[in-house]
Amino acid sequence: MRNIILGALLGLLFGCSQPPESVETAQSQAGSAQEHRYKVMLNGNVVGHLHAVHQGSEIQVDYDFKSNGRGPAAKEQISLSAQGIPQSWTVSGNTTFGNPVEEQMQINAGQAVWRDATGPGEASLEEPALYVPQNSSPYKAYIHARALLQTDGQAMAALPAGTLTLNQLEILDVAGPGGKLSLSTYALSGADLDPDYLILDDQQQFFAYITPRFIVIREGFEGEEARLRQLSAKYSTERFESIQAEFAHQYKGPVRIRDVRVFQPQSLSLSEPVSVLVEGDRIAAIEPLEASQQGETVIDGAGGTLVPGLYEMHSHTGDDDGLMNVLAGVTSVRDMGNALEVLAELKAKIDSGVLAGPRVTRYGMIEGKSPSNNNNGILVENQQQAIAAVHTYKEHGFDGVKLYNSIKGEWAPAIAEEAKRLGMRVTGHVPAFSNANAMIKAGFDEMTHINQVMLGWVLAPDEDTRTLLRLTALDRLPKLDLTSDKVSETLDLMVKNNVAIDPTLAIHEYLLLSRNGETRAGVTDYIGHMPPGAQRAAKVSLAKIAGPEQDEAYRGAYEQILTTLKMMKERGILLLPGTDLGGAFNLHRELELYQQLGYSPAELLKLGSYDMARYLGHEDRGSIEPGKLADFFVVPGNPIENFKDIKTISLVSRGGVFYFPTEVYPTLGIKPFTEKPEVIQAGVL
Repeated sequence: MRNIILGALLGLLFGCSQPPESVETAQSQAGSAQEHRYKVMLNGNVVGHLHAVHQGSEIQVDYDFKSNGRGPAAKEQISLSAQGIPQSWTVSGNTTFGNPVEEQMQINAGQAVWRDATGPGEASLEEPALYVPQNSSPYKAYIHARALLQTDGQAMAALPAGTLTLNQLEILDVAGPGGKLSLSTYALSGADLDPDYLILDDQQQFFAYITPRFIVIREGFEGEEARLRQLSAKYSTERFESIQAEFAHQYKGPVRIRDVRVFQPQSLSLSEPVSVLVEGDRIAAIEPLEASQQGETVIDGAGGTLVPGLYEMHSHTGDDDGLMNVLAGVTSVRDMGNALEVLAELKAKIDSGVLAGPRVTRYGMIEGKSPSNNNNGILVENQQQAIAAVHTYKEHGFDGVKLYNSIKGEWAPAIAEEAKRLGMRVTGHVPAFSNANAMIKAGFDEMTHINQVMLGWVLAPDEDTRTLLRLTALDRLPKLDLTSDKVSETLDLMVKNNVAIDPTLAIHEYLLLSRNGETRAGVTDYIGHMPPGAQRAAKVSLAKIAGPEQDEAYRGAYEQILTTLKMMKERGILLLPGTDLGGAFNLHRELELYQQLGYSPAELLKLGSYDMARYLGHEDRGSIEPGKLADFFVVPGNPIENFKDIKTISLVSRGGVFYFPTEVYPTLGIKPFTEKPEVIQAGVL
């Protein structure tokens, strides 16, 4: 969910040409309700609303947006103290994927009690604390910010855990219906891995909540949304540029990684203990353990395993997950849909070393316009525009295109033909009212998401997969006969046409097996090291589980998916390990799950590195050999015996730039997993 969309909101006084009154003014007029109205926008398109009604110390929020056939909704009731600290907070609605939300918190006589999707909680308060709702609207950022602005240090303890901190970033002006308006931007930190960015006006009223793609903005100021979204991208980039400047190590002269066993994908084995010499961005030599030369920096591998950098084959790249991927040994990603300009700027900064991030192979998303289209990539209204989009991506150096659900299936053959004429691969979802067989015949080189293939076996031709149905209909899979002719026909077509599958199995595990109140299996090996917000989110179901029958059906659907993927593997269909969840730790889980399909740990290391490099035509990486890029990582254990060992990484090289995760993780609120290796720099005692 890297690659799932989070909600965000903004505010304006409803039906009034004057600037909105302050909260203090509204609270002084206990009988006068003040309504503030905001638009929710995604990549420039209005997709929903946020309305906030203040009456005295009470606030009511109505939040709803829809994109790609789904989206969250929340109705909130908040009661504030005189200091603006929520004393009660109730939230009802649903998450992006339909999981019901019924959350409540109350503070009384120094005792806080709450209940959310993870279950009940309570705390005794000696000092004021700000409750952080689990599934509320972005308006919570404003409520927290206003309370923090009334404190001396603009910091306060958070509930259930952590500390919230507010920092002012800059002052700017915007133009709107009432003329020029002065604004201040802020970063609100402490709830999760990344800060929230919000904007207040000169009366400290909520104006906007901003992310690089998503914004909640005061009505009447929609023309400023692109500029303000870019501010969010700038703040995030500056944060990660600072981390890169502090923690990316570029040593003068050669660098020797001493005492490591190199994973050799061609033979699925480990070498004897050796030292690996890096010069510039390349591997210069693999030498005996005792080898040395003057002027080199030596890093002690301590008998660990040196593994080629991994590939994340289903990414939607951002600067935040760029760093997380590198620290997890993911040194190459395939971006499967992004804003063209955003991705171009991000890739340039990664390639130049300003930002930490993997090497990015780009596939461009082409989506048809419809009431439920995805607001990503290039939106088209006809076949001619779709073919023009192929040319646009080619001109920008993309390696492939990805078709999405609202594209008309009958356009696919012409799109695929033109893409292949230009030397580009074709992949994607199955367009609504079509099926995998038709897309394979149209010229797809691979299928994206295993559910997109399997739904063609259980849906009627008139059922619309542009909605949540493409997820919820998986509960029909347990009744599917996997030995039936229709299943065999699809698999036979995939074999005949040499079509690969990007199954994103980890996200299906998350969708079908996560349950409220239970830490999901995919995160158990690392979640204890993560910030409180991430630990809390790990106990929430992704989808709505209506009752015992659906619970059983979803579990059965996951087993059917595993069986189908085993059948594909046995037929020689290539599986491409990608997550659609941001990669990093989730890619480790994606590969780990493939053990259930019959892969050995060594085969998985090969699949995730060497095989993906060959698939994408990258002859300069995928294995640790002289002349290849120095893209690799060190784990203290032996991952060909215990695959989980890839989750504890002590060193990463991305083209001869070295990272020690133990140094970086604390800046992100993550508890390190290993000790930092010993480094002896040339000329340094």
